[in-house]
Amino acid sequence: MTSSSLRKSSVIFGAFLVTTFIIGVAGALQSPTLSRFLSFEVGADPRLVGLFFSINALASIIGSYLLAKYSDNKGDRRKIVIFCCLMGLANSLIFAYSRNYYVLITLGVFFAALASAAMPQVFAMAREYAEKSGRNAVAFNSLIRAQLSLAWVIGPPLSFGLAIHYGFTSMYLCAMSMFIISMFVVAVFLPPVEKKSISSLSPSQLATANQSIFTNRNVMCLLLSTIFMWTANMMYIIDMPIYVEKVLHLSDSLPGALMGLAAGIEIPVMIIAGYMVPALGKRNLFFIAIICGILFYVGMILFTDPIMLYVLQLFNALFIGIVANIGIIYFQDLLPTRMGVASTLFNNGIICSIILAGIIQGFASQAYGHEIIYWIGLVMVTISFVFCALVKK
Repeated sequence: MTSSSLRKSSVIFGAFLVTTFIIGVAGALQSPTLSRFLSFEVGADPRLVGLFFSINALASIIGSYLLAKYSDNKGDRRKIVIFCCLMGLANSLIFAYSRNYYVLITLGVFFAALASAAMPQVFAMAREYAEKSGRNAVAFNSLIRAQLSLAWVIGPPLSFGLAIHYGFTSMYLCAMSMFIISMFVVAVFLPPVEKKSISSLSPSQLATANQSIFTNRNVMCLLLSTIFMWTANMMYIIDMPIYVEKVLHLSDSLPGALMGLAAGIEIPVMIIAGYMVPALGKRNLFFIAIICGILFYVGMILFTDPIMLYVLQLFNALFIGIVANIGIIYFQDLLPTRMGVASTLFNNGIICSIILAGIIQGFASQAYGHEIIYWIGLVMVTISFVFCALVKK
């Protein structure tokens, strides 16, 4: 490779990292404070807040999936990412200046649903670029996925800081600026990438890749495995701050420290896992991650000491760090001619998990107490192991 080609490749790689980080920060600015915004700024009661989250999640699943199908058939992913960022910009403007609940739940949700496809499209484009340029696709994805995690380490505290000290209008305008920067980086520095040629696949591979996802046993088993494990994780995230304070009677600052520690460990775990794929394989790494998840929930049931809760975050980080990185690659391998749909399925599995986790955590903790959440999480992670085992190599 010549020096000019090497420089060009480095610029493109850097552009993928910057795009993922900036779009991730935009999302991490908006999501953590949304319930606070709807409650205090818009004046919505708890039922309307819950309805907003449900409709927003369902709209994101539909919008991102439709854009994914279009992108796999004939769309230029680079243009679609720019379009999604433009929708994110429109969404940010509406939230910055409107305090009308019905405007937000219609126009705001519509623009948010289309904007939600940006990240899956970036990952699909990154996979196609890695294969075209001869890079290690898994390691390439690991470094890019780590940027998203880094964005979620920085974004939430920045979000609350902006909202509390400067107001929600300033916070949403800051998110809007992130989308503008992303559009510029994608338009200027990312090249158009050809989709994978079907001629490289055998007839049996092509038939499997192009069959309906609902009749593709491997895809459906992996999707169900993903939904079960992420639902367990989301229930933990929702319940743990309440459990630590009200049941264990520990410091109210401990939940933030536990989440921050896990997030910090997840980033190197993602990168290391990417480089371990050639030696261990994606399927085996998934099994290792789920076993770590099982050990984590067993630990949450058995231990109440703060030191042990800190130690358990290592298993939590291994569980989520590996799954968050390898999961999207696993889906792409099962659908090699539909990278957009594959990336979106992984993303939508997480969104489904958020909906399920909110419902289960609310009803179960109210009826049976917070301790039951970790037993349910343990059962769910165990079920995810079974579904993962049903995915053929």
